[in-house]
Amino acid sequence: MRTGLVAATIALSALGTLASAAFAQDYPTRAIRVIVPQPPGGGFDLAARTVSEPLAQLLGQPVVVENRPGSGTLVGTEAAAKAERDGYTLLLGALANIAINPGLYKSLPYDPKRDFVPIGLAVSFPYTLVARKDLPQNSLKELVDYARANPGKLNYASAGNGTGQHIGAAVIWHLTGVSATHIPYKGAQPAYQDLLAGRVDVFFDNASTARPHVDGGRVKALAVSSTKRLPMHPDVPTVRETGVADFDMETWVGYFAPAGTPAPALARLRADFAKVVAMPAISESFQKRGATPMNLSLEETEALVARDIDKWTKLIRAAGIQAD
Repeated sequence: MRTGLVAATIALSALGTLASAAFAQDYPTRAIRVIVPQPPGGGFDLAARTVSEPLAQLLGQPVVVENRPGSGTLVGTEAAAKAERDGYTLLLGALANIAINPGLYKSLPYDPKRDFVPIGLAVSFPYTLVARKDLPQNSLKELVDYARANPGKLNYASAGNGTGQHIGAAVIWHLTGVSATHIPYKGAQPAYQDLLAGRVDVFFDNASTARPHVDGGRVKALAVSSTKRLPMHPDVPTVRETGVADFDMETWVGYFAPAGTPAPALARLRADFAKVVAMPAISESFQKRGATPMNLSLEETEALVARDIDKWTKLIRAAGIQAD
């Protein structure tokens, strides 16, 4: 009887191996959707669509971008977390919904560490702190000195409560001991309307969006959030260079899969995703938009994501920032 049990176990194991091999050989057999938890037209959407077409060509099946905005990035991210773990639903994951939200919300409808695994990161977007052009202060250090001496008089715009623009600025003010008034807008465009009109003082915006306003002389750039100066703004120091705070911030963006997705599907997706982000045309496309292409191993990607979840959760909670 014992021999029969062992034989049955071996047979089941062999069947499982054969099924896995068949899945690996056949996958994918239909369209794959990528849930983007923001509206069309933003940085999330741009990254998803830039990668989706060449990825579809390699996979031999359509890769369909599905925008699912709502409650910041919660609605779309939760939908991906609850999707079938079959390799046919992916998430456009970024610093915002993977690493910032755990510190921003008291409770999340998903756990980024438990519910998702990375396929790969494609690109990162730095930020530029821009000021109205008639602001008396011409450097971040001057601005911080003024704000410390005049608590509450400095105000800053964001593209919405809990966005990267809000978090980056609020953490800088916390680290420098500055009390500033937050003015949230529904997107970057209305924020710029008031910044250009001189109704708000500063805006810590995505560097690619800020670039035309800086180049056109409509605003002045005080600092960038990256670890190194940006080629588009070589004369603008990093936040760390200014000496006001030990701070850097870049929004990485990539594809994630629900945890539990079959290993053969993950292996295929990761291999083809890596080929896409290594394509010169893809790198050039991102660079033209002021973004930095990323080419990390799976181990490096996993380490970066885990580090940033812990880093930003601590920083956000220490600064007392909440989504509502």
